[in-house]
Parts: sequence; structure tokens; C-alpha cells
Amino acid sequence: MSTSKIKKNDKVVIIAGKEKGKDGKVLVVDKKNNRVIVEGRNLVSKHKKADKQNQSGGIIKKENYIDASNVMYLHKGKPTRIGFKVEVKETDGKAQRIVHRIAKSTGEQID
Repeated sequence: MSTSKIKKNDKVVIIAGKEKGKDGKVLVVDKKNNRVIVEGRNLVSKHKKADKQNQSGGIIKKENYIDASNVMYLHKGKPTRIGFKVEVKETDGKAQRIVHRIAKSTGEQID
């Protein structure tokens, strides 16, 4: 089952670290290393050498990865944990499993 609690374009709040309490949209999810990149958060300075695309070079601010355990899904403006609900559907004699993400605080289906 390849389901992840946090997915791309989810609205999350950071619950630990220097950006604690700030929220943003998830841009990238790295399932292998359990990390996410949140839009406009955890900015780092990268010293970039001049090249064909970037003629001037210089110092560039860029978002860096945050561990997925340090972010929490925002459901209706409030941080909540995420659970899963498996629904089994019978179609043409074959059982098909559909996995839905559930907000633990309200019990509502997310997707």
C-alpha cells in the first residue's frame, strides 16, 4: 500500500523547529527519506555560481527539507492527525480496496 499521510499540495503547520507555528503548502514529498518541502519555509542560503541560466550568480534563498514528523495536516484551519479507512468495493466479482485519509479530530474524510 503506497499511501502517505502527507501529500503534495496539502496545507500543513510546522510543529517543531525554528519555523514552529508557521503554515504553508507542501511542494515536494520524499517518501523514501520521510521528508517534505513546505512553500516559503525552512529557507537556506545557497551560494550559486554564475551559469547560462543565471548570469549573475550570487546567494539564493531556497526551501529545504523538513522531516515529515515535524509537520501536521491542517483540516479546516486546525492541526490534526491523519488516519486511514479502507473501503472494499465489489466490482465484477473482484474485491477492490479503496483507501481514504481521515482527519482524526473530526472523523471526516479528507480524500
